[in-house]
Amino acid sequence: PFFGICLGMQMAVIEYSRNVLGLQDANSVEMDEKTANPVISLMEEQKNITNMGGTMRLGAWDCELNGGNVADIYGSGMISERHRHRYEYNNEYKEQLEKAGLKSTGVNPKTGLVEIIEIEDHPWFIGVQYHPEYKSTVANPHPLFKSFVAAAAARK
Repeated sequence: PFFGICLGMQMAVIEYSRNVLGLQDANSVEMDEKTANPVISLMEEQKNITNMGGTMRLGAWDCELNGGNVADIYGSGMISERHRHRYEYNNEYKEQLEKAGLKSTGVNPKTGLVEIIEIEDHPWFIGVQYHPEYKSTVANPHPLFKSFVAAAAARK
């Protein structure tokens, strides 16, 4: 099982782009501003901001679930999760990545931003752009954490 949260999801997109799509220079503009294949990029409204203080995507944002394991885990078609980031999945690569098996199973219905990725036909590979730990406690763990631990225990 793999569970990538925020930067973890972004690194999974980079790695998948490099090793499955063959885009050896795929990267995030956070790490390499000059990459020819910015599979992770600044949000459009962030591109002209030079003073980065307080400009992150913060707070709860809606996410429409489109199948995959996450739909079963949440038991809902629409969720709201909290964010804290500036860089995003670059939708210019979405069609190419999806054809190669990296599915966008959660998308913000207003912005079109990809919130959740899963590898098609993988038993448990989920990457999320948001922070489920913000809604998790010891007494009431987030459903993604419960499912991830159960998947890991089943594979021991």
